[in-house]
Parts: sequence; structure tokens; C-alpha cells
Amino acid sequence: VPLDQVYVEANFKESQLEHLRAGQAVIVESDLYPGREYAAHIASIAPGSGAAFALLPPENASGNWVKVVQRVPVRIVLDAPAPAEFPLRVGTSVTASVDIRSGSVGKDEGTRP
Repeated sequence: VPLDQVYVEANFKESQLEHLRAGQAVIVESDLYPGREYAAHIASIAPGSGAAFALLPPENASGNWVKVVQRVPVRIVLDAPAPAEFPLRVGTSVTASVDIRSGSVGKDEGTRP
């Protein structure tokens, strides 16, 4: 896997998407290197939730309907390759904080590069 083209797939709650737009600045913090921040930006927002595009989508056959907050994949691209001494690793967890000009949307924890 070429580590110079690593991106983060953040799964934000649908209630956090209202102010998210492609191109917004993001700060990514890796659990591998606590306190180390990577400058990034939103490249794209998926057209549907992760469950909608899953190989085996969840089905509730009981007839009862329960509202479950869905997660929508957001692709975050680093502005510059990660430094050689602090490379991001595929499958590790990061926290992504989005700047929406008037404040931050919050953090999506448990994302994977």
C-alpha cells in the first residue's frame, strides 16, 4: 500500500453532516502518535450511509422499526504526505476534527486511514 497516498475514511453521524462541505479544513490526530496533528481537507462525502452500500445490509425482519442514527463515510485527504518519522498506518484509528468557519463540527472518533 503506497503510504504517500493515504486518506482517512471518517464515519460521521448523519446529524453531523449539515455543515460539512468538500474542501473544508480538517485536523487529523492519530492514536499511534498522541499529540501529533496532520493538516487535511474533506475530499468527498458519500452519497449514502455505510449500511446502504454494505455487502450485507442490516435487515430487521421482526416488523418493529427502531430509528438508528446512520454513519456516512467522509473521505479526508492529507494536505501533505505524513512525515517519514510519523507515518499513518492502514487500519489504525484517528480522530478527525472539521473546521466549518464558525466553529468545529466535533470529532469523529474511531476512523480508519
